[in-house]
Amino acid sequence: MEELKSIIRDIPDFPKKGIVFKDITTLLADGKSFHRMIDLIAHRYIGQKIDKIVGVEARGFLLGSALAYKLGVGIALVRKPGKLPYKTLKKTYDLEYGTDTLEIHEDAFQPGERVLIADDLLATGGTVTAVVELVEELGADLVECAFLAELDFLKGRDRLPENKVFSLLHF
Repeated sequence: MEELKSIIRDIPDFPKKGIVFKDITTLLADGKSFHRMIDLIAHRYIGQKIDKIVGVEARGFLLGSALAYKLGVGIALVRKPGKLPYKTLKKTYDLEYGTDTLEIHEDAFQPGERVLIADDLLATGGTVTAVVELVEELGADLVECAFLAELDFLKGRDRLPENKVFSLLHF
């Protein structure tokens, strides 16, 4: 895991002063490392009944699509407002500097389908908490939230359902 962590670069003061951004594009650009990362995450879910992956805009689309392909399941997209063409369910949530809104197609799942939420990074947990609420409102069963990396010091997992978080890398 240290090898994968070492490929992710830190960008100081992005997107604002005092934040150290974890830039995963370096890992995504390295084919061998990207393949290994997807295999390591997917291995956890092989043999479990997963019906769909939920990819969270935008880097979660990359992780989610690769996992969906590897597991042989479909993917549903969670996007910012106005980006999905069909009827949507919306969730507005708080950020430290305001609010944001996410949408999912209202027919993304059938009731009782088992879904895995995929995103690149778990920080404070605000975004993925909203995604969990969307999944639950549509009647799907949450298997787990899977992340490439987690910033442990921000305690985002504390906002999510207990025992429903997996992060491959920890910072």
